[in-house]
Amino acid sequence: MAKNGFLLVYLVVILFLWAISLSIGARVAPLLQNYAKPISSNIFDTSNYGKLQLNNGLARTPQMGRWNSWNFFACNINETVIKETADALVSTGLADLGYVYLNIDDCWSAATRDSKGQLVADPVTFPSGIKALADYIHEKGLKLGIYSDAGVFTCQVRPGSLNHENDDAELFASWGVDYLKYDNCYNLGIKPEDRYPPMRNALNATGRRILFSLCEWGVDDPALWAGHIGNSWRTTDDINDSWASVTTIADINDKWAAYAGPGGWNDPDMLEVGNGGMTYQEYRAHFSIWALMKAPLLVGCDVRNMTAETYQILTNQEVVAVNQDRLGVQGRKIHVTGTEGCLQVWAGPLSGSRLVVALWNRCTKAATITVKWETLGIEPRTTVSVRDLWKHKDVSDDVVASFSARVDSHDCEMYIFTPSYTRSRYAA
Repeated sequence: MAKNGFLLVYLVVILFLWAISLSIGARVAPLLQNYAKPISSNIFDTSNYGKLQLNNGLARTPQMGRWNSWNFFACNINETVIKETADALVSTGLADLGYVYLNIDDCWSAATRDSKGQLVADPVTFPSGIKALADYIHEKGLKLGIYSDAGVFTCQVRPGSLNHENDDAELFASWGVDYLKYDNCYNLGIKPEDRYPPMRNALNATGRRILFSLCEWGVDDPALWAGHIGNSWRTTDDINDSWASVTTIADINDKWAAYAGPGGWNDPDMLEVGNGGMTYQEYRAHFSIWALMKAPLLVGCDVRNMTAETYQILTNQEVVAVNQDRLGVQGRKIHVTGTEGCLQVWAGPLSGSRLVVALWNRCTKAATITVKWETLGIEPRTTVSVRDLWKHKDVSDDVVASFSARVDSHDCEMYIFTPSYTRSRYAA
């Protein structure tokens, strides 16, 4: 009898483990099913994606195009600036490319809550209120994002939402808010794993689909725990308009590539493109790598007064398409050479068994960067077609074994690689 009991327990355990393996496989398989066999799983590992996904139906591709007020305007915002920005997003065609989220950052609210404990818009800078502003933005086919903090104050010492989550979420929903950036200041030393879920629950309880963006600055490695809480999570400290900031943040964000995927993205902070602190080549590299990393694309410049170069970068449809590719796998750094690793190859898989490849020169002089097929997980004899995403032209249809390009200092060349087995498969 004891032996039979032991066998019964053993069978139950085996069945339980088998069921778990099927469940995990079901979550991982959809992300991998379009990979061609030559793509090595240890290069583009996605094993940590989806284990704790929020699954609220939002951000199936990165929340592309989030214009955000902070990088250029900081606290100097008002409803006129926001309305003019909405007008510019439409008139420049940026909205048609997907730049549809218009996010108001810190300083939109009054310094204190009202007598009922509710948040109110600053009566001087937003006299019409947020609801009227949301209506204006929605009429243009755009979406409104707003800012709050998982602390008692925002970073600019306006009222935070800690312990006010339900009231504030209901208020945001009643205004027609579509997006919430949730910061990390004045947090009373409470663990972020405890402070952020209440707002997730409150937003979900409103019945309105509000994209939830955690801005925890990467302090407690949010990629490890934020997937079931938000649609994106900041992996780094604030960006600034400098080459050193862009390269440092890219490297930090790269560490967490395996945790990103449809519904939940690593967020290396806003784009600085067009703010004046870097060269055209540096901004182009910045935009290329952010797109490849499947970062939420937050336009941080004054879109009312863009230069032609800024517009050219932000409206490159082929690069934007990489960011919005339905496979949703974050590209990553896969090979480095040169002094302190300043000649870099970044790559990632795309739908249709294609690859995006970026040759990034972080050195002080122009250099030739080479990527070998083995580095990409492609069999060396495979013929590959190469398309240049910045020149908008096909480079070659029959590249074998490796590909090289001359890249200017602090610049980045970006390509789509389509192996021959992919072309034959989709020719019909």
